[in-house]
Amino acid sequence: MPEKLKVYSPYDGSLISELDMDDEESALKKLEVAYNLASKPDNLIPLPRRIEILEKAADIVEERMEDYAKQSANEGGKPLMDSRIELARAVQGIREAARSVNHLIGREIPMGLTTSSLNRKAFTFREPIGVVVAVSAFNHPFNLIVHQVVPAVAVGCPVIVKPARSTPNSCVNLVNVLHEAGLPKEWCQTSICTGKVAEKLVTDPKTSFFSFIGSGKVGWGLRSKVAPGTRCGLEHGGAAPVIFDKDADVEDALPLLAKGGFYHAGQVCVSVQRIYAHEDVATQLTDGLVKLAEKMQVGDPLDDKTEVGPLIDKAEVERVHEWVQEAEKAGGKILTGGKKIGETCYAPTVILNPPDSVKVSCSEIFGPVVLVYTYKDRQEAIDRANNVPFSFQAAVFTKNIDTAWDTVSRLNAAAVMVNDHTAFRVDWMPFAGHKASGLGVGGMVYTMEEMTEEKMVVFRSSAL
Repeated sequence: MPEKLKVYSPYDGSLISELDMDDEESALKKLEVAYNLASKPDNLIPLPRRIEILEKAADIVEERMEDYAKQSANEGGKPLMDSRIELARAVQGIREAARSVNHLIGREIPMGLTTSSLNRKAFTFREPIGVVVAVSAFNHPFNLIVHQVVPAVAVGCPVIVKPARSTPNSCVNLVNVLHEAGLPKEWCQTSICTGKVAEKLVTDPKTSFFSFIGSGKVGWGLRSKVAPGTRCGLEHGGAAPVIFDKDADVEDALPLLAKGGFYHAGQVCVSVQRIYAHEDVATQLTDGLVKLAEKMQVGDPLDDKTEVGPLIDKAEVERVHEWVQEAEKAGGKILTGGKKIGETCYAPTVILNPPDSVKVSCSEIFGPVVLVYTYKDRQEAIDRANNVPFSFQAAVFTKNIDTAWDTVSRLNAAAVMVNDHTAFRVDWMPFAGHKASGLGVGGMVYTMEEMTEEKMVVFRSSAL
């Protein structure tokens, strides 16, 4: 009998489901099935059929959005109001893939420019790269799977997806929907397994593309072990900075910063973490942020009024609290929060001027904690913002276009939001971390490009 995975609610610890787990043998059998599909071009599902499957899958998810949102909130702890948004985004993402696959076009290669290239025509086209193995994270349990699995389906890659063991049900829901929409089961398989078994899948030479969302330590570690030729896309975390200039509109910015910092209890890879506020407006900004934090309802993610749910497990609550206490002992001033709420939740927390050397300042918090640092000189603030190993999304708030552009050009970031929070994203934009934050580019069409390879053909004819 296969080992069972028990899935518990991160809020109250109740048992949600029990699912069969793969051992090494069963997981590698799935990889063999996927590899045999990818090895023969005649197996490829025609593009019009793939588009039809994705469009039908989007319709099915849309019909079941409320049920799937509740299941996602229950297993992942994201408040229902935000889980509903996640499911709406998932529908948009599936439709975006169906619409965008036609953008994967080749290019003409100039010939006839030299004597040796006369009488030739050349062009490229894109082919599916092969088997995709996707390892996913817990914090957006439905939409992350969409972003890793749907692009593979769109371009014609067999895919095996390993969800986070804390949130596997959302993954199972999506994969079942794809099958219901007409995708043969062997083209998209779920492997619920241990990290050790997942490593066997990732590092096997049959895997052509490794898609990973999760911690940098795990992602970079797996990348170092992949077989020669295996490509990968890694999405890790960051410690997103905000430069808040003295002329910025505080009242306009406050709800954006609060949402960006405390959304999903801060368990977002581009969550607002470090705000560098000019000393002229810092007090007004922190006072407003504290008021908003203290008004937020914390608790049961299935309650429609809850704005901040639990952390994914009790160990994370303890870790976040230890980091906050370290910051306070080192001189940071806790303006609000700084305490556990029961065993599974943490109060939205604002800390003023913690040292740059403590964990909350130089590592990813992944909890409902926002830091505010005061500054006089903007360049000094930018230097401090850049002094971490991460480079993902950042933001600047200002009414001056010159200040905005100068800050954008100086921040180490893959994307900079102007007068918006760092966690802004739509599914058709590129989404990528640089430096320790990741490798490759996410976003539907960008991921599809990563999961395909360019092939060139050269025709020689005396008639050309």
